[in-house]
Parts: sequence; structure tokens; C-alpha cells
Amino acid sequence: MDRRAAWVIGIIFGGLVITLFGFLVVLSLALGSGDRRSSLSSSDRVGVIEVLGVISDSKPILKAIREFAEDDHVKAVVIRIDSPGGAVGPSQEIYEAVKRLAAKKKVVASMGSVAASGGFYIACAAEKVYANPGTLTGSIGVIFQIPNVQGLMKWAGVEMRVITAGKNKDSTSIFREMSPEERAYLETVLHDVHEQFVEAVANGRKLKPEEVRPSADGRIFTGRQARELKLVDELGGFDEAVVAAAKMAEMKGDGFPELEYPRKEKKLLEELLGGEARSVLGGAASSLVEGLGGMGLQYRMPLIEGQ
Repeated sequence: MDRRAAWVIGIIFGGLVITLFGFLVVLSLALGSGDRRSSLSSSDRVGVIEVLGVISDSKPILKAIREFAEDDHVKAVVIRIDSPGGAVGPSQEIYEAVKRLAAKKKVVASMGSVAASGGFYIACAAEKVYANPGTLTGSIGVIFQIPNVQGLMKWAGVEMRVITAGKNKDSTSIFREMSPEERAYLETVLHDVHEQFVEAVANGRKLKPEEVRPSADGRIFTGRQARELKLVDELGGFDEAVVAAAKMAEMKGDGFPELEYPRKEKKLLEELLGGEARSVLGGAASSLVEGLGGMGLQYRMPLIEGQ
């Protein structure tokens, strides 16, 4: 092959690569523009925001709440919760955002199989809370898990040398035993966060803190038990919650209300991968988040063996 033929082949190949790259960029922009799973008609709708899995990042939920708050055609919102809880900060951010939304529009919480700890915390910001009779909810408590790898480090012959400025800076070290003083100090932090949880439940459920505290020892309840304790309002599933939200907003029309979901940001990789591949990746990411999430303060239901 002479030099001229090599140049021609190189130009053709390079052009194909650039064309393919441009196509992928355009496709990514088109897919990333988002879609809505409703018909986007001019009729009034009930918005649906899903809080699923371990709560570690509040930003997508906050964005969805802002979107529906500004949409005049969304007259009511159902917060669908299927979560064992998660990090304290994100749970509190979502709770406050749902409260602000409830000041503008009718908001109903619908609990799926699990709406415990941080998931229950968020539900309390809604005007009305629905749970299935067998929903696992409650778990009003705070957990702080700190692994201890001191034995492993000793076995591996590794010694950790730590220098701190501030005697409590190393209180949560995983490389040594915790002192009684450090445990007492961390317990004061947990007690304060736990009291914030109790106050949020009391405010949201229109109860006195003294009425909440007997149930605020970390126990989980079924939906039916939670209703007896005034932690939820009604027993029913997602459809019942949607119908109730539409009725509360005095939406017109017969039949099941039209639903609207938030615009979903679609990444190019997600679209090119099949549904099963996305599920596998999502499951792996959730497992990683759960494994690492235990290092900080958590509004999260301890995992039940076998789940």
C-alpha cells in the first residue's frame, strides 16, 4: 500500500469515527433532555415523586419537588416512599422541601413495602400519609456504625500512627477501641439528632413530642400498628393515595387522575445498556452506598437477616 492510499483510508476511517462521535453526542443530548411519563396534556394532573432505596443524595428529589412546585397543571403530589432510610442530612433536606411544597399544594405520602427511619421522616412532612397494612415503617431512631479493624491490622502487621489537633478529632477511628469518654460524647450527638427526629414527627403528625417518644425507640411497626399509633392516617396503597390527593386538591373529572412523573435525566450509557445491565449496575451501586453509608449518622432501619 502506497502512502497516498494510506492517507485516503486514514481520512475515511477518521471521518467515520468523527461522524459516530457526533451522532452519539446528539443522541446523548436528545436523551438527556428528559421525558415525562404523562401525556403532557393541558389537563390537571397528580405529580408522583419516588423516594426509593437508601437515601444518600437529596438533589434529584429536591429538583423534582421544585419542578412540580412551579408547574400549574400539577395540582397535587404523591410522595411514593419505598426506603429503609439513609443519611441524616439528605433526609432532613427532603423533609423540609416536602413541607414547603405542602404549603403550596396538596401532598400525600404513600408507603410501599418499607418506609422506615429516614423514609418515615420524609413521609411526616406530607398532609396525609397512606400505608399498606403490611408496610414496615417507624424505626424512629438514629444509628452510627463504626467498624473496628484493629484485629485485622494487627494480623497484617500494620500499625497506624495518628496525629491530631483536638482531642476528639480521632473519636471515630476504625483502627482502635473507642474510649468510654468518646462513646459518651458521641451518644450526646446521637441524642440530639434523635430529638430532632422526634420533633419532626411530632410537628408533621400534629402530635405532642411526649406522644411520639414512647414509639421513638427504633422499633418498626406494620402499617396497621402505625395507624393505631397515629403515625399514619389511612391504610391503602398507591392508587388510594393518588385518588385522595386529587380529591384534596378538588380536581375535576371522573376516573383515575392523570399522573405526571419528573423529567428523568437519561445518560447515554444507560440508554445503550440493556435494562438488565442497568439493574445490575444499580444494584451494585446501592450495595456500595449501603456498605459505606453506615460510617455516618443514619436515619436507617437496621437490615433484617435475609433481606
